[in-house]
Amino acid sequence: MSFDRNTNNTQEPTAAASSDPREESLVESLMENLVHIRVQQRSSSRKTITTVQGLAAEFDLKKITRACRKEFACNGTVTEHPDQGLVIHLEGDQRENVRQWLIKMDLCKPDQLKLH
Repeated sequence: MSFDRNTNNTQEPTAAASSDPREESLVESLMENLVHIRVQQRSSSRKTITTVQGLAAEFDLKKITRACRKEFACNGTVTEHPDQGLVIHLEGDQRENVRQWLIKMDLCKPDQLKLH
């Protein structure tokens, strides 16, 4: 959708508001390709776990986890979740660290990352 600064726009407002099916499919594909970074409180204590889900299947998540463990000095693992697929778990609140690291390593674009 383009926004024109031309004040002589003869299109009706409803025509400009309707969206193109290609744009809708682009938005849907971006939503599916989002990488979600969440923090969860462990049930047994005050400690937290950072979870990363939605990374592309072409990446080796075990190598990514190993690099994150080394970079952030924390423990981590990859687990298989029935609904979410492969999920990376890291000890502590590493949301901002993971976001910056994924961008720095060019694994994700900033608009693909969703922090919760």
